[in-house]
Amino acid sequence: MKTNKLKIVYEDKYLLIVNKKEKMLAISNEKENEKTLFHQVYLYIKRKNKNNKIFIVHRLDYDTSGLMIFAKSENVKKILQDNWDKVIRKYMAIVEGQVLEKNRTLKSYLKETKTNLVYSTKQKDGKLAITSFTRILTNEKYSLLDISIKTGRKNQIRVQLNDIGYPILGDKKYNPNKCKVKRMYLHAYYLEFTHPITKELLKFELDIPKSFLEIIK
Repeated sequence: MKTNKLKIVYEDKYLLIVNKKEKMLAISNEKENEKTLFHQVYLYIKRKNKNNKIFIVHRLDYDTSGLMIFAKSENVKKILQDNWDKVIRKYMAIVEGQVLEKNRTLKSYLKETKTNLVYSTKQKDGKLAITSFTRILTNEKYSLLDISIKTGRKNQIRVQLNDIGYPILGDKKYNPNKCKVKRMYLHAYYLEFTHPITKELLKFELDIPKSFLEIIK
């Protein structure tokens, strides 16, 4: 359902799961405080009851769309974050180039510069990032990938795919010279995890955005 501009996928008294649109900050930064997903969720929760609280569990990049989890208590947030390696997270991406491999797993150690640019290093003083993908479709220019991440490092999908010569279409940060499209084609479409309180197995899956299929057809 939609609440103003908020696309709510699931809600109970412990959790709120939202479909974030692309070109939206997950949380505030030094330049923007109100035009964020967190601010929208905060207003929605407070309209229901001024005493309600909300906590962000994880983030998606500004240019990435898809599923994000919010917790309605600090305890629920902590349980989810403490078990984050057990959460199954999948993405759809369109990358530049014809991907020949059907399946591949990427491993590297990531570090971040002072200008917030993430890069891979062979040195183990970085943070280990593991990304696996399956090629779904390909044509002469682009490929559609189904991506799973085993770690949740900043920009890991974008950096690791760029490293092997398949930058995500529309990625202005890591492939700035070829950006002629309106969005970055990365979409967090699937989440699977155990409910932190009820222990029910929860699964959520979004459709592939129409814009993705138009590019790859």
